[in-house]
Amino acid sequence: MGHPVTTNPLIIMLINMTVVFIVLIALSFLIRLIHVVDPTYKKEEPQQEASAPAPVAAAEPAPAVEEGIPQEVVAVIAAAVAAYGCGAAEIKAIRPLDRPGWKQSGRFPSKNS
Repeated sequence: MGHPVTTNPLIIMLINMTVVFIVLIALSFLIRLIHVVDPTYKKEEPQQEASAPAPVAAAEPAPAVEEGIPQEVVAVIAAAVAAYGCGAAEIKAIRPLDRPGWKQSGRFPSKNS
């Protein structure tokens, strides 16, 4: 019984591809099952009606802003930091860096930091 059942390469390929896809489908179902059963998975809560935004705590220190930076830019930077998950207290200063061009700014470390 040491002889192979078939030597046809197409049948061997079809058998192997079938086994691979059955395993992939089984893994897909297992991942979906884990998402359903997972207790740490946060389910999306229904959104409440549009209400006034929560007031910002007055105890947070305002960041040091250099002259010449418009308030709109400061507001956008603060909103971006808040969207990232940090608080306004983590902004130490807002100042422009002296760099010759945008292309070079990501390639070399800053002299100011």
